[in-house]
Order: sequence, then C-alpha cells, then structure tokens
Amino acid sequence: MNKNLVFNVTGRLMRVMALILLLPMLVSLIYREKSFFAFLIVSIFSFGLGLILTTVTKKFTKTIYAKDGFVIVSLAWVVVSIIGALPFYVSGEVPSLIDAIFESASGFSTTGASVIEDVEVLSHGILFWRSFTHWIGGMGVLVFMIAFVSSITDRSIHILRAEMPGPIVGKITPRSKDTSKVLYLIYIVLTFVQIVLLWCGDMNLFESIVHTFGTAGTGGFGVKGDSIASYSSYSQWVITIFMFIFGINFNIFYLWILKRFKAALSSSEFWCYFSIVAVSIVLISFNISGLYPNISETVRTASFQVVSIISTTGYTTANFDLWPTFSKSLILLLMFLGACAGATAGGLKISRVMLIFKVISKEFRRLIHPRSVSSVKLEGKEVDETTSRSVTTYLSLYIICILVIFLILSFVEPFDFETNFTAAVTCFNNVGPGFAGVGPASNFAMYSGFSKLVLSFAMLLGRLEIFPLLIAVIPSTWKKK
Repeated sequence: MNKNLVFNVTGRLMRVMALILLLPMLVSLIYREKSFFAFLIVSIFSFGLGLILTTVTKKFTKTIYAKDGFVIVSLAWVVVSIIGALPFYVSGEVPSLIDAIFESASGFSTTGASVIEDVEVLSHGILFWRSFTHWIGGMGVLVFMIAFVSSITDRSIHILRAEMPGPIVGKITPRSKDTSKVLYLIYIVLTFVQIVLLWCGDMNLFESIVHTFGTAGTGGFGVKGDSIASYSSYSQWVITIFMFIFGINFNIFYLWILKRFKAALSSSEFWCYFSIVAVSIVLISFNISGLYPNISETVRTASFQVVSIISTTGYTTANFDLWPTFSKSLILLLMFLGACAGATAGGLKISRVMLIFKVISKEFRRLIHPRSVSSVKLEGKEVDETTSRSVTTYLSLYIICILVIFLILSFVEPFDFETNFTAAVTCFNNVGPGFAGVGPASNFAMYSGFSKLVLSFAMLLGRLEIFPLLIAVIPSTWKKK
C-alpha cells in the first residue's frame, strides 16, 4: 500500500473542497445570510488540514495500483461527506451532527434522502450547498481532480474505475486526464442548458440552478417541501427530459460530438433503457388513469415518476405511495434497475442487468447443449469471463448488502416491513424516496442516530458499488506488499 500517496491525494482533495466551499459562501454573501461564516470557517479548516496532510506526505511514489485506487476513492468519499456535513452543523441549520452527516452523505452519493423536515426555512447558502453536493458527487470529486488539478499519479485510470459506476469502465480518450475533462465538459454544457430552460419557465435563477444541480447529479434535493409538484407542467417536463438524459451513458454524448451518430444510435443499453422507460410509463398511466382528471396530467405524472425513479433522481410530483399495487410494484422494480452505466445514476445499471440475463441465457444453452461453445456479447463486443464473473459476484454482494442493511434496521427500529425494506433499497440504490414511512410525503428524520449512520454508509456503499469500501476496510489492504 502506497500510504503516502493515499493521504497526499486526500490532502489535495481537502484543499479542493476548501475552494468548492467558496461558491455556497458567495451565495450566502449575496443573500446576506449568517451561513456565510459557517462556510468560511469550514473552508479554512479544510484547506489548513489538507495543507498539513500534503506537506507531511509530499514524498511518495507516483505509480498507483488498483488497490491504491480503491482505498483513495473510499477514503475520499468518507472525508468529503464529513467535511460537507460541517456547514450544515456549524451554521446551526441542522443542529445534530449525525443528521448533518446523513444529509451530506445523501448529497454527495446523489441519493436525495433527507432528515430535514422543513427545507423551506433553510438559508439560500445551505440550500445551494445541499444541491451542489449532488452536482459534485454525480460525476465524482476525484474525476474533477483528475480533470482540472495537476497530475497526481501516472495511472489515474485506477481512480476512474473505482469511482465511476458500471460493470466496465474505460477511457474514451488515450489519457485519463483528457477523459475526465471530456466527461466534465459534457456535464457542464448539459447543466447550463437545463438552467436556461428552467429559467425560461416559472423558476427564478436560484431555483433553476438548484434544481438543475439536483437533476444533473440525479440526486433530488430541492427548495420546496412538495419537491417539484407546485411548479408548472413546463418545468416538470423539462426536468423529466433532463433526468432521462442524465441517465444515459456519457460515452454516447461523446460519440455525438465526434459525429459518430451510427455508433451512438446502435447502443443496445440505451435502447433497453428507453424501452423500459416507455413501457413503464404506458403501464403506469393505464393503471392510474382513474386518479387524475385527464390523460395529459396522467401521462405527465407517470412519466415524471418513472424517469425520476429509474434515473435514481428522486424528485416527485405525486405521492406514488398512494398508487395501486401494480404501479407501486413497477416503481420498486425501477428502484433496483437504475439507468445506464457511465451515467450519474445509481442502481444495478441497465448494462449489468443485460449482462446478467445474457450469462443466464448462456448457462441454459450450455445445459441443453453441453458440447456447444458460446460467448456473451454486449454492444457487439465479446465479454470476457472475468467481467461475467465480476457481474455475478457483484449481484450476490448487492443482494447480501441490502438484506444486511434491512435486517439491521428491522432489529433496531420498530417500523413496518415496507418502511425498513424500502429505506434499505432506496438508500443503497441512491434513489431517495421509498414507501410508507419513507415515502414521497415523508423523510428519514424518524430513524435513530445509529440507523442514520448505517443508512449513510449504505448510500456511500451503493454509490461506489460495494468493492472500494469493502476493500478499504480489509486489514490486508493496508500492508506494504
């Protein structure tokens, strides 16, 4: 383990966080709010501690291996969640440190689950910070560092692989730094376009920025207690479209930039994602048609909720907990699925689900025709045995993690099955709202401090897709060899 490198990168990250905190501090200054001092204090603290860490670990080998990448990412996400919690706590707007950590972990992991019962009383600076954590966490803080900070290591792809979601992560340009820049530039352009479109509707500039951050990071924090329900149908459709867009693999956007339209349109993962969304909207619209006055409102409501859940954004315009059982069952299924790999969404990912079914199909063919030789293909390319094995391993761990989290909540908390189970599912899959006690009309404030910490860990575990955090806590990982 290259410990000096691990802690040096962590120190650099803390200094970057200090600079990032200047943005919400500026917002607080513009609105003349006391939260300005909280951001200033935390920024100075983060920069100072980061400076100390980078100074005492300035001698290190720049070569990074896969194990180092996993540990760097895990430590980084724990650190940013703690630093991100401090403005909430220091400002006094979230009086409990555990609640502040939950809110921060939910923000950076792009989950959108909240323990704040009345968001409308929060200052503009804190509201901006809540949603800005989504925007940062959506693409990844370390991806940002690789893109815009001077080169740290010689093999940054190991950091990209540990932080970017999906079964297969590669470079879309020859250098990891250039790959990160391309991803972030696409991210920034899409963010800017959505801000402008929302501003053209019934949202002011501040609301447009905050809700765009929540959409781009597929997080779901907003400024109103009813999420997006009180905004116009225009704003709801804009957010629906962009939630869908941010659920698409960013490699497809890069292919469009290169004018490789045929390659972009031939993505089987995209068409599978599109088909699931379209079919779900049709089925749910039909199922809930009696609950709304006309077909236009029915389709808009169904479309918003379907896209919000499958993209794991978590915004709502209706209390889907009151829908018929069939629609609720479909919503629950979408919580597990998630959107495309290489997007900012959580969940299992469409490509991983496709691979799982292809592996199952291969096993059936092998049982029927023992002597036949068959391979698994995805996007026209043959998938090697290592990737197939890692996908099935991930699925096993995925199920185990959700069950363990659910059992812990059931042992500690007195709530019903539906509440605890969907709390575990929605936090691990980075969705946000669940059913019953944690439904769209409720939040997670009722959980004990211990359960909130468990769910905070679950959110990070789901965002980093299990392996980085588990590897980081194994004692042998920290040995020199």
